[in-house]
Amino acid sequence: MKRNLIALLTAIIVGLVLLSSPGAAAQQPGLDRRELRQSLNAVHEAGMYGTYSHVTDGRQSWKGAAGVADVETRRPVRPDMRHRIGSVTKTFTATAVLRQVGRGAIELDAPIGRYLPDLVPGELGQRITVRMLLNHTSHLADYDSLIYTSIQSFEDNRFRTYRPRELVDMALGAPATGQPGVLPGSYSNTNYIIAGLLLEKVTGVSAERAITDQVIRKAGLRHTSFPRTPVIPGPHSKAYLSLYGLIDPPKDFSVYDNSAPWTAGGLVSTMEDVNRFYRALLRGELLDAGLLAEMRKVVPVAPGAGVTDTFDYGLGIYPVDLPCGRFWGHSGGVIGMLTEAYTGPDGERQVSIGFNLVGYQRLDENGNILPSPIDEAILRHIELAACGTAGLSMTEAKRPFAFDRIQIPRR
Repeated sequence: MKRNLIALLTAIIVGLVLLSSPGAAAQQPGLDRRELRQSLNAVHEAGMYGTYSHVTDGRQSWKGAAGVADVETRRPVRPDMRHRIGSVTKTFTATAVLRQVGRGAIELDAPIGRYLPDLVPGELGQRITVRMLLNHTSHLADYDSLIYTSIQSFEDNRFRTYRPRELVDMALGAPATGQPGVLPGSYSNTNYIIAGLLLEKVTGVSAERAITDQVIRKAGLRHTSFPRTPVIPGPHSKAYLSLYGLIDPPKDFSVYDNSAPWTAGGLVSTMEDVNRFYRALLRGELLDAGLLAEMRKVVPVAPGAGVTDTFDYGLGIYPVDLPCGRFWGHSGGVIGMLTEAYTGPDGERQVSIGFNLVGYQRLDENGNILPSPIDEAILRHIELAACGTAGLSMTEAKRPFAFDRIQIPRR
């Protein structure tokens, strides 16, 4: 392709399980460890550098890993590796905000201008509510589109430290994607940066501290944190970026300043911790029944500006319909790492899986993302983990499925 480099908001296809219609509820047998192992190996064999997965059914659990953490040394990946979970962070942030709603410090349908009048001033601050931030119906532009404007910009911004206010000001200075509250919404990381600043305003502590104290510790997580340095704390894989072949060979981006993702996507965790969090959340251990019901109220949201496809989104969480029923969770995509995390409504059956290569697909002559054998292998593993069987093919599933954000320049 011969194109000028442009700043283009797009989506990483990381939610590989939203089907075109809910399947009939199927019986979920116990974990078939042999099948799980084989299906995870198949993800690596299809071309993914390294992957790790944790699966539970409430009574038992399985964890595994396949592939390499470093393509040069061939160091193998391990199931307990720390991983940048990207926008799975949004569920943590939304949970922290809703806990403040529960104690009366925040009103869900109050304008954000009531709390942060200097951040979102004037009429806009009165029209955008806290709920609109959490369900992506504020229509504020996504600051990612202003940070990553070319292939070189990934490297140029690698160690730049951003202040949250700076990110919000960038977004406010860009054209909005629509009027506040109008459906469908438009997925924007800016919403969750403002949510982090809201937490700081009402709690009097940093957003990292608020989320750690009120969510991470409450859920009993031991390996989940906002890293204080560009290096991922603890044992971890390298993180490779291909950008659909525009970076060839893929480049390691495991070390970078973590200020831009912040409360929209800055957490590091393990797949086991992610499952433990969603189990605690969906069992009502972090939010009461009323607030959990608010979290599950979904609206149609487009994955980016100008995209017509939509998916259902709640307050920091979204549903996926598998052959054995409805699951809830989030996908996560940052430079070099992807995550999928889905849990049944009762918190029993769960799967969280991480990957260390981003943009592994290729583009057609029109710049559309082509399906990859890796996609099919991931879908099979998720179905096996969640339902005990894998019955759907990629052609039978609705694609694209769910979205996380990264700036993808094309040429």
